[in-house]
Amino acid sequence: MARDDLSNLLMFLEVARERSFTKAAQKLGLSQSAVSHAVQRLEASMGVRLLTRTTRSVSPTQAGEQLLTSAAPRLEEVQAEMSALSAMSDKPAGTIRISTSDHAAKTILLPKLAPLLRAYRDIKVEIIVDYGLTDIAAERFDAGVRLGEQVARGMIAVPIGPPGRLIAVATPSYFAEHSPPKKPQELMSHCCINIRLPGGVYAWEFEKSGREVKVRVEGQLVVNGIDEMLVAAREGIGIGFVPEDQAAPYVETGELQVVLADWCQPFAGFHLYYPSRKQASPAFSLVVDALRYRATPRR
Repeated sequence: MARDDLSNLLMFLEVARERSFTKAAQKLGLSQSAVSHAVQRLEASMGVRLLTRTTRSVSPTQAGEQLLTSAAPRLEEVQAEMSALSAMSDKPAGTIRISTSDHAAKTILLPKLAPLLRAYRDIKVEIIVDYGLTDIAAERFDAGVRLGEQVARGMIAVPIGPPGRLIAVATPSYFAEHSPPKKPQELMSHCCINIRLPGGVYAWEFEKSGREVKVRVEGQLVVNGIDEMLVAAREGIGIGFVPEDQAAPYVETGELQVVLADWCQPFAGFHLYYPSRKQASPAFSLVVDALRYRATPRR
């Protein structure tokens, strides 16, 4: 393959992934015109159309999809090897991309990574907040952060936070008008704040004495973030189901009241996960070590 064809191929792959010349150009730091001409040159060289273009969208043709599927993984392996070799220098450097939820980003990643980033100015971290179970390999992330039970098989999982717990909370004024529930099923008669995740509206999960109960609650409000649910609960809209550590300050002041506490059981905390085949660079190893959870010994 000629050198120009390789350059054009790299631009095609970016367009095919992004389904957009504009987004691909932005990621490559080039003009849209330059990327478009590069793809046209590659198509002319190969004698086959690789992209279907309309005024609203760009998508790979059958030939383009085949090229994307076969060429992209091989080029990524080459890029990974080059990055690993480059990282062998004495000075840790490079960009680490992490997919995470906003809760983990705020309470774990940012506080723990701050000292590392101040100490190593050549290390860069890109944090992408996403509630979906992102395929980190397909989306070219170095690692992801999810709760322990959500980590896919074949991944190395490193605990980065303590066990967590979701608790049901509402304002005292709400419970002054509505009798507090004694069992999870009684939530059906309450105004609850729902959260919509990529897989659909979350069914609240409870457990007591080995008995698991899922409740699909009803209410006037649906949000797609924990922060919004907590604010809504504090505003008296209804009962929210939120991480205990985030609700704790408001529970301590009496602004929020906990119900069904004996049904709210701990679960595995956040884990950093990444492919077992990944060759760790010095920068990535430092990030993993900075995030690793170390339980405080009991006195």
